[in-house]
This record gives sequence, C-alpha cells and structure tokens, in this order.
Amino acid sequence: MADISLSKAVRSNLLSLKGTADMMASTQNRLATGNKVNSALDNPSSWFTAKGLTNRASDLGALMDSMANGVKTLEAADNGLSAMTKTLESMQSTLRQARQDKSFQTASYTMPADGVLDNTSVLSFDGGAVGDTPVSINLTSQTNSAEAATTASTATGLTGATTMADLGLSDGQTIIIGDGTDTVTFTATTAATADVDDLIAAINADANVDVTASLNDDGQLVFTADDNEQQITVAGTGTIAGLSAQAVPAAVYATKSVDALVSEINANADLDGKIRASNDNGKLRIENQSTQDLNVDGVGTSGVVDGSTADVSSIDGNSVRAGLADQFNELRDQLDKLADDASFNGINLLRGDKLSITFNETGTSAIDIQTEDGETINSANLGVATTLEAQNLDSDTNIDLELGKLKSALNEVRSQASTFGSNLSIVENRQTFTDSMINTLEAGAGNLTLADMNTEAANLLALQTRQSLSQNSLSLASQADQSILQLIR
Repeated sequence: MADISLSKAVRSNLLSLKGTADMMASTQNRLATGNKVNSALDNPSSWFTAKGLTNRASDLGALMDSMANGVKTLEAADNGLSAMTKTLESMQSTLRQARQDKSFQTASYTMPADGVLDNTSVLSFDGGAVGDTPVSINLTSQTNSAEAATTASTATGLTGATTMADLGLSDGQTIIIGDGTDTVTFTATTAATADVDDLIAAINADANVDVTASLNDDGQLVFTADDNEQQITVAGTGTIAGLSAQAVPAAVYATKSVDALVSEINANADLDGKIRASNDNGKLRIENQSTQDLNVDGVGTSGVVDGSTADVSSIDGNSVRAGLADQFNELRDQLDKLADDASFNGINLLRGDKLSITFNETGTSAIDIQTEDGETINSANLGVATTLEAQNLDSDTNIDLELGKLKSALNEVRSQASTFGSNLSIVENRQTFTDSMINTLEAGAGNLTLADMNTEAANLLALQTRQSLSQNSLSLASQADQSILQLIR
C-alpha cells in the first residue's frame, strides 16, 4: 500500500471519512449500550466512581433480602402473639363462666324428734372441698333441766356466829370443799372461836372453786354448785352433820334446731366456702360447693339424720365447673402449640430464638431481636396454670387467683407484641431507607456513565450527513485524477 500514491485531495477525504466512521462507531456503541462510559478507557474517573457506587448499591441490595426475611419472621411472631392473645382471652372467658356458674348440687335432710339423738350424735363432712380430714358438727346441745347440785347441814337455826365446835369440829380439824377440779380447805384452829361466817368467807373467797356457801332461811349451812354441770366434793378430817358429796345432775341432750345447725355450719371456718347450709322448709339443706363429691356422715338411707357415722350420704359435685376445667386445659395446650408453630425460615422468636438483621454493607448498623432474657413464651413462663384440676375451680377465690394470673400473662403477651411491633417498624423503615439509598446510588452512577440518547441520536444523524458529504468529496477528488487519464488516451 505504501507504494500507492494518492493525491492530496483523495488522501484528505479518506482521512475525513475514517474519522467520521470512528465517531459513528462510538456513537452507535453509546446508543447500543446506553452508556457514554463503557470502560475505564472511556473516562477512568467516572468509571471507577460509578463502579464504587454500583458495588455499594449491589451490597445493599443483598441486605434487602435479609431484611425482607426479618420482616416476615417478625410478622410470623406477631401472628403467633395475636393468636395467643385470643387464646388467653378465651381462657379468661372460661374462668369467668366458671365464676358465674352456681349450679352446685344440694341435698335436704330431715331432723329427728327430740330424745332420739345423744351427745355422741354428729354430722360429719369429708370429700369435696372439705378434703380427707372430716369436719364434725354436734347435733345436740346439753340442757340440764335439774337445778344445780346442793348439799345442806342437818342442823337448823344456825347463825354466822355459831362456832365450829358447835358443828362438831375439834381444834385442828379440816373441812375440804371442791367442785371436782379445785378445792378450798378450812382449818378450825380454835374450834371454840372459829364460826360459820369464817367458813363461808373462806369458801366464797376462792374464785377457782365453783361452789358457794351460805345460810338458808332455816339456818342450815348450804353448799351450792355455781352451775348445773358441776359436782360438789366434801372431805377433810372433820365432818359437819348432813353435808355430803353431790354428783353432777344428769345431763339432758336436746336436738339442735335447723336454724341453729345452719348458723353453726356456716360459721365454721373449716367449712366456709366449701359447703353451705340453709333451712329447707324445716329440713337441713346442704349445698356442695365443689366439683368433687361430698360425703355427709350421720344420715340414714331414708334421708333422716341419725348421727351415726356408719351411714353416709353423697352429694354430687358441680359438673359444669369440672367441664370448664377441661376446656381451660385444652386452651392452654393450644397456647403452647401456637408458640411452637410461629416460626419462619427456621427462626421462631416465640421460642427465644435470636433474629439478627444487618442494615449496612460494613456491618456497623444492625439489630438483634429476641424475647426478654431469651425465654420461650409459653404457659409455664407466662405463669398460667400448667394443669388446672377440677377442684381448683371449687372456690371463687381460687378462680379469681387464676384470673389474676391470666391478666398478668395477657399483659406480658401484649407487651411483647408491642416490642416486636416496634422492631418491625424499625426494620421496615430501614427497608424503605435502603431501597431509597440503592436508587440514589444507581442514579448517581448513571449520571456518570449513562449517555443522553437524544444527543447521541442527533450526533449519529450529523455524522451520517458528514459521511455522505465526505463520500461526495472523495468522488470529486477521484474525478480529477480520471481527467488526466482521459488526456493520456
């Protein structure tokens, strides 16, 4: 090619066409790729700056997947907590229903006539809420119809000044008066000067002895028991004619009235809240305030109270409350299962798993999400009864206690839901922020490398026109050389 000589005009036009072709190729490349900087050779500064921006955008884009999974994990935990809240509310409703239910079983017993029962006759309760230790109520009360025991001297016309010697006591002799438990001893140190008033004063001055000494209208020395359930003992080295020991008057037991038994049963601290008594038109009605069967000892097969512990009557327990206890336990089981099932992508926040989410490409911004102390949210850690027995619903007080535990559990679940909600808000905000940052970085990189398509299209059109003109110029330059050829011919 070097041996071929071209005219100056032709060479100039060829160089122009070559330059135009190079510029057209560059413009077409920009239009094809959309970039004005396709490699570091085009513009090193813009190329490496844009590359750094796009790399950071790519790294943040990879973190967006982790954030999306974190959001779903938190949503799964929130779903579990919402379901647990409804379950706890259902458990509360179950206990409130038990609290309101008063369908306790009762039985009415006929009381016998007076004289049938004695001091050994009792009504005994066990089972139910009372427990295995029987609680007994006496069916009779002692009522002595006789007067208090008395004993009198034989001599009459005595006065307070009558001496002990006149009553038959010698110097140094004693007379001992007692009530079967305590005694008082009077010693006639000088029988000739000691008198009846001294003896009466000595006996009446001792407050521990339930015997009173006095002179009656006939002038007899009389010892009288202070009540009709005391005896009188008489002893000593000397004696006073006629005075003798007296036994306690024979006891008489009367059957307590229905109202008296009702009051005594309802006032008994060991039976309070466990059974309730009432007057059923003259019969003794017993209400079993328990889910378990109550045994009533001392009731014959015909429903007549006989006081014999060999006879037992049974009162059924409250079946409604017992059934509600089963419902409560079933709901509690579901509560724990909800906590076990609230997982996403292998992470269960309700079981104490830790969720770690990174927010930036350097790892300096992150959040760890976990329950308090990493504890599982279940019935045990919430303080809910792990197993509620039917007898736990016997007492309204016990039910109120369980309701209090459920209230605390509900507050704890709601608090944890609020905490997870705050965490979810943080992650979602970071998602939005990161997405905006990715757009900003990519836009910045585009500003450095993207081509203006309108400008490049106009450039291509201008280059095409220039190319056409150059080709025409080359043709004219070639024609000049051809004219010389014509001269030679």
